[in-house]
Amino acid sequence: MTVNQSPPDTFTVLNRDRALSHVMEQITRYWKDFEQARPGQPGVDEQIEQMLSVPLPEQGMDSVEALNDADAVLDHSISQPRPRYFAFVGSSGLEMGVLADVLASTHDINLAVYAGAANLVEQQALRWVAELIGYPGVGGTFTSGGMLSNLTALTAAREYALPGSRKTGIRQPVAVYISRDAHSSVDRAAEILGIGSDSVRDIPLDEQRRMKVSVLQKQVQDDIDNGIRPIAIVASAGTTLAGAVDPITDIAAIANAHNIWLHIDGAYGMPAAATDTVKRHFKGLEYANSITIDAHKWLFLPKPCGVLLVKDRETLRTAFTHNATYIRDETANMNPVEWTLEYSRPLRALKVWLAMRAYGAGAFRRAITRNLEQAQLCANLVREAPNMELVMEPQLSVVLYRRVPTQASIDANEHNRVLAKALQADGRVYVAGANVDGVDCLRACFVNFRTREDDVRVLIQVTEEVGANLEE
Repeated sequence: MTVNQSPPDTFTVLNRDRALSHVMEQITRYWKDFEQARPGQPGVDEQIEQMLSVPLPEQGMDSVEALNDADAVLDHSISQPRPRYFAFVGSSGLEMGVLADVLASTHDINLAVYAGAANLVEQQALRWVAELIGYPGVGGTFTSGGMLSNLTALTAAREYALPGSRKTGIRQPVAVYISRDAHSSVDRAAEILGIGSDSVRDIPLDEQRRMKVSVLQKQVQDDIDNGIRPIAIVASAGTTLAGAVDPITDIAAIANAHNIWLHIDGAYGMPAAATDTVKRHFKGLEYANSITIDAHKWLFLPKPCGVLLVKDRETLRTAFTHNATYIRDETANMNPVEWTLEYSRPLRALKVWLAMRAYGAGAFRRAITRNLEQAQLCANLVREAPNMELVMEPQLSVVLYRRVPTQASIDANEHNRVLAKALQADGRVYVAGANVDGVDCLRACFVNFRTREDDVRVLIQVTEEVGANLEE
């Protein structure tokens, strides 16, 4: 057998160094470009549409040409890391996280099975996230995001409430409790797990759009009295619509009284628990059995990077472990597939681990605090604007506001529905439309470390300018 034989040329890159040099130039340019807003979002032109409609190529092309084509496609796509992207809860593409993805993808480690130091990195990154928010959890896993994290947590909750149900199925009426503004991923998880979305109880909201605890308490007791087994209570720590944080301590008391699994969906808002500014909203998080956080939201890292923290990792093992003959447990229970839903799973933890080492927790606290201040600035600017109004006071970094048309004949709801689309078409700022109890409005979310105060001021200025133009 020939030693040091070159690999077959099936996937030969004509000039590897040239390709690497070129892509690094592209990344460097992207990062510089993202530091300031651009005047508008280019549309998808005819040339790109034509390129993206060709059939499967049999022969390859020059690597730099291919990279340039990718560059054109990305430039004409909506990119969340830009400082004036305020729609939804985006990711900022933190630079060290991008580099971590490059390194992790190159090594292509599989965290279904024991992978040496990579396992220790994941465990340390989980501990660091728990320490950052003040959660005494000792285990967890990294997922693709909030949907899979919530599904994983509710799988553990189902087995906790009904031992053996993973094999036998659910043989009695059950219920899961959420606020009316909870994320739809909880309903989807209930459907997947056989709980059924009809068994998800939507608890009404108080004046701050938080779960109404008195109604929750009565609903839980009524269900128990009627032979219905509670599976879990899901508290929201930063709802997607309004950024509301449910009263966790009061909810935890109900969960504890009835031995119900308490899960906190903090996919968006939970990182704010690390700040002095709003830490009070998250009081009681230490009582949760599990917590969802999306590091690709308010920890600024690139997607995908969901984090699920649990107080006791054995609850995950109980819910997921299998005796597969093709994965022998020869490493002292170190195969992560024994406590996760996924098999082939990349080293998502590396971006959290590397970013924490490079920047330190303090940098994350300061960036989150700055976003909270920007939300307050936005709210103040809306209050000062003659033709705008706040829909509700922001708790975290979501601001719900609307423009009030100056002409009484114009319907305000219709005006704001059209305005949301017009702002996106204008491209100088990017916000989403929302509906709050029948009130159509605009929803701006501040979760980008690149956003500055001037960007917030431009948001309000452009909203008024585009809104006024719609009245002409």
